[in-house]
Amino acid sequence: MAIPDYQDFMYPFLKLLEDGKEHTLQEAYIFLAEYYNLTNEEKEEMLPSGKQLVYQNRIGWARTYLKKAMLLNTVRRATFTITDRGRSVIQDPEVSNLTKDYLMKYKEFQEFQDKKNSNETLLPVDSVEEKLTPQEKLDHSYKFIQQQVSDEILEKVKSCTPEFFERLVVELLVSMGYGGSIQDAGKAIGRSGDEGIDGVIKEDVLGLDMIYVQAKRWEGVVGRPEIQKFAGSLEGQRARKGVFITTSDFTEGAKDYVNRIEKKIILINGLKLANYMFKYDIGVSKVSEYTLKKVDLDYFEG
Repeated sequence: MAIPDYQDFMYPFLKLLEDGKEHTLQEAYIFLAEYYNLTNEEKEEMLPSGKQLVYQNRIGWARTYLKKAMLLNTVRRATFTITDRGRSVIQDPEVSNLTKDYLMKYKEFQEFQDKKNSNETLLPVDSVEEKLTPQEKLDHSYKFIQQQVSDEILEKVKSCTPEFFERLVVELLVSMGYGGSIQDAGKAIGRSGDEGIDGVIKEDVLGLDMIYVQAKRWEGVVGRPEIQKFAGSLEGQRARKGVFITTSDFTEGAKDYVNRIEKKIILINGLKLANYMFKYDIGVSKVSEYTLKKVDLDYFEG
């Protein structure tokens, strides 16, 4: 038989968790390979990149979809338990398999599918596949994976310690070209004691201009009063530019305010923070890398 697709793996994955105990991703690999009687050849089949086994990649995506539908919980890295919602699905006699269409009944999964990234709706690849060129399929797949990874990044950032959050912000700003060195930026930025950090860093290596930074690991949205207070702090720090980072979001009033004042303040919400971490390789590692090529017509005409 062919290796099942990720949707086929979802229901038996949930069955593995039915006992309410913690189970690891490695256990899921073994259980699901046996469940579908995969041959050694099928278990050894690799993705075109040669970096991951096909069946394990599909099980990984099954796990992601179940998590987004809140049918399972991640208790720690690669370890899961079933949720009450997941248990009700398993106990429903009318449900014997799960599909993406079935998961769309859950609001959280709908939000995952409809989430916008930079004001662009990320469509599931299979819903538009027939209309796309091969390169467009690659682009959509990349954006879809980026969205999923960014979501996981933000979850991790929200759960990290204040010390870790401080280091993360320093590493990100230095990777983006600010703050000089890790050592310089680290000395310039410190914890403020309210689940946040603040400080002044160099805009360039020579320190010709300075940027005031404030970052808050908050759940609630940041409103105009907080941004007004931040703008006032720029004066005391002799800074004309500021960056305000939050793991949550900003109110429309806060966004409108920064567009009206003379000082330059950049607002980075949780989604942008996760996307910057993805772009600048902070907290992520490369799995595969593809280079698209085309025929060099000049070479042959020469």
